[in-house]
Amino acid sequence: MSFGVTGLLRPALPAPWRLAWQGVTLHGGLWLIMHGLLVVVLGRPWFAMAIGLAFLMLLVQVSNAKFHSLREVFVFQDFEYFTDAIRHPRLYIPFLGWWKFALIVVAVLAALGVGLWLEAAPAGRFSLDGQLGELLVLLTIGGMLLVASKGGPQPVFMPDTDLQRLGFLASLWYYGWAERKPLHLPNQSPSATEVASECPDLLVVQSESFFDPRRLFSGIRHDVLAEFDRLNAEASCHGRLTVPAWGANTVRSEFAFLSGVAEEKLGVHRFNPYRQVLKAEVVTLAGVLKAAGYRTVCVHPYPASFYGRDRVYPHFGFDEFIDITAFEGAERAGPYIGDQAVTAKVKTLLATANEPIFIFVITMENHGPLHLEKTEAIDYAACYTSAPPLGCDDLTVYLRHLRNADRMIGDLRSCLERHPRPARLCWYGDHVPIMAEVYRQLGYPDGLTEYFIWSNRPAEKKAPVRALSLDALAGLLLAS
Repeated sequence: MSFGVTGLLRPALPAPWRLAWQGVTLHGGLWLIMHGLLVVVLGRPWFAMAIGLAFLMLLVQVSNAKFHSLREVFVFQDFEYFTDAIRHPRLYIPFLGWWKFALIVVAVLAALGVGLWLEAAPAGRFSLDGQLGELLVLLTIGGMLLVASKGGPQPVFMPDTDLQRLGFLASLWYYGWAERKPLHLPNQSPSATEVASECPDLLVVQSESFFDPRRLFSGIRHDVLAEFDRLNAEASCHGRLTVPAWGANTVRSEFAFLSGVAEEKLGVHRFNPYRQVLKAEVVTLAGVLKAAGYRTVCVHPYPASFYGRDRVYPHFGFDEFIDITAFEGAERAGPYIGDQAVTAKVKTLLATANEPIFIFVITMENHGPLHLEKTEAIDYAACYTSAPPLGCDDLTVYLRHLRNADRMIGDLRSCLERHPRPARLCWYGDHVPIMAEVYRQLGYPDGLTEYFIWSNRPAEKKAPVRALSLDALAGLLLAS
């Protein structure tokens, strides 16, 4: 029955007999052990089976929702998001669907009530010649299956590939076990020696879900990104950017930028490097610049505890983390602190800096779920020259926020032009936005975002348009 539940996964799994036999054996061992432990706690075998299947069905539905939105299946590292969904429900539950979430809650509560009421625990449940003895046999068989599964194909930490070879439960197990190994990071961070003599102020903006959507639909007004186009024309370097995330998982992108480590070098830690990074020695751009005499500040208008950034960022070498507590009463654009409020905070930091400063900004305005926001008639006039197809409301909401991001680019440019010190502005998108229905209508983007590096002391010679991987962007910033 458990294989029947995992058969509902999307993308579809091969039939069990087409998986590596070690994956099937591991699945069986894990299922028997989980069932046995549930019976030990509940004393009701049928009820325990129902609870186990319900939990597995929950994982399958969450995985399908994740794949629909992010083109990636559920992995072990995603278990952390269950607690995040409780603390920040708006970021997660809408992608599963509020009705589906409510039905799951009702079904679980109903199963608990009916199971406890209809099936009684046997009187001798803790007797070795009764239920406990049977469970010990079951747990022993499960353990033997786990041992027998060793030595099979090892995961490559590409979820689609591993699922097709190992299956769902086996992949979860391998990913969880692999995370126990320490995170060893090569020193890929750039040197600050190239900027040491001039020590320009460095402003880096990781703009939430920023990419150029004009490739998707020709009816988008060209001036939606007028300031972005202007900065590209003046930039020392600009182009398209390969990023390690699609639709979400912002920490993958920010870690790639700050550490200079490509995702393929992270192994299983590529899915969320912050889970183990406090146990690792890591050289980051912030740490390098701090050692060179810079004050290092992160600005992120969301709780610093999210993703554990309040602990991770001091480890990275940041002197200060300015989170949502510093934005009390600030203007919002939709549900989040707007880009204009973040711009004002950055201007204050630049104006009051008494030493070279590195400011790393992580914006929030364009964070989804976009489908929870409503479009207005004025948005269509401001964003389109011709109407988009039906079902593209998410695109309209996205463009409304994108215009504010573009305004932020212009405001920062004006600020830095008046800034008395040399300064460089690096702007990039962390990933493309989640707009599944829009992409179904207009075609899926390639997942690349955009970047530029601009200086208020421009060189006479401009660099050509250059495609880049995000882990190489910090080095280019220092060398520009």
